[in-house]
Amino acid sequence: MIIDKIVVNNKAGLHAKPASLFVQRANDFKSEIYIKKASTRVNAKSIMGVMILAVQKGDEIEIEASGDDEKKAMEQLKLLIDNKFNFADEV
Repeated sequence: MIIDKIVVNNKAGLHAKPASLFVQRANDFKSEIYIKKASTRVNAKSIMGVMILAVQKGDEIEIEASGDDEKKAMEQLKLLIDNKFNFADEV
């Protein structure tokens, strides 16, 4: 199991399109993946779960990955957030 913290710095946080992209990327992996904000922990492969967190710009989240491809999953999800979900107007 890998657990890491990251600050979400894109304009929309994890709402709408960024949330959808995050969930799609999480579903690319076999590992179980969870996101935690404060005391709420949700399945990162569920759009409803991710939306419930209401992650805004500047919020710190914790990503937890557990499984055969946990390292690759963590790297890719953190890269997605670090690259601000590849939105050209925000980079």
